[in-house]
Amino acid sequence: MRVPRMIAVALAGVAVLGPVAACSSNEPAAGGSPQAADPSPSETPTPEPPPTHPFTGLPGAARRPVLAAKIENTSAGKPQLGLRSADIVYVEQVEAGLTRLMAVFSSKLPPKIGPVRSARISDLHILPQFGKPALAYSGVQTKMIPKVQAASLVDVSDSRAPGAYFRQPGRYAPYNLFANTKQLLAKAPGASKAKDIGFTFGDAPEGGVAKKSFTVRYPAARFTFAWSQEAGRWLVWQDGKKDMAAEGGQLGAPTIVVQYAKTERSEFHDLNQSYTPLVHSVGKGRAVVLRDGQAFKATWSRKTEEDGTVFTTEAGEPMNFAPGQVWIVLAAPKPVIP
Repeated sequence: MRVPRMIAVALAGVAVLGPVAACSSNEPAAGGSPQAADPSPSETPTPEPPPTHPFTGLPGAARRPVLAAKIENTSAGKPQLGLRSADIVYVEQVEAGLTRLMAVFSSKLPPKIGPVRSARISDLHILPQFGKPALAYSGVQTKMIPKVQAASLVDVSDSRAPGAYFRQPGRYAPYNLFANTKQLLAKAPGASKAKDIGFTFGDAPEGGVAKKSFTVRYPAARFTFAWSQEAGRWLVWQDGKKDMAAEGGQLGAPTIVVQYAKTERSEFHDLNQSYTPLVHSVGKGRAVVLRDGQAFKATWSRKTEEDGTVFTTEAGEPMNFAPGQVWIVLAAPKPVIP
């Protein structure tokens, strides 16, 4: 079909431009010069938002390899180094009702981390959602070694990458083992890069309840997360004391997820016959999401160990997190020592 050309008509000495029709040629109309039509608002392209990191929802972060590290979480090992740079911090129950942390790094990599401690069976069930991440730790029980060897991870423990570890002056063993992160990743060339693990970020949903603080109890540990409007995050208190970072300042995050999960006795125990808890992070259950000074009731679901964990509101909509670091506090519905 032939398409009509644009015709300029002079009326009363004023040039009036007629409607512009689509043209199959770039040539100007006969007897005229090329005309540049101003784009209408509807024609202005909408800029695409910058890509965001799947772990934090923050823009501009490249998909770098994932490094997970087991970090001491008793008073003897505090203050910890490197946690402020983690994308995700998992709180896990261990023997005797105490807790240990697993910090996950990708978008930012602190130079050093620690104190690095031993791994637990629950770690091996959490990690497959990241693909095959590097795992920094300082040993496991002998009968757990085959499970670590078969797990979906790259082993960068102190026995596999000894050159990456050092003893920090001023601390005493076993709470003085620290590691250089770049050296750890240098020993893990096959570590998976960050990918979607089910988190969604954005505006808070409806239905939140204003909260100044929220407490999670373990048999031998207590966490309180207190909202700071000035800092824009939930500050962490443990056992009634501020949880400070070795770099300075109090630890905290814009989003705290309290994920209630079945916790039972595993086949492993320590020298005191205290059994290691096994936290079931696959399945479904209830959760409380803390963000923007509010608490939201939520549910969590994870189909398999290779899948990420999906958090939804009571209405079944995605439970958006606030952009930034996320703490996942894995807790039994009722404090229990298996």
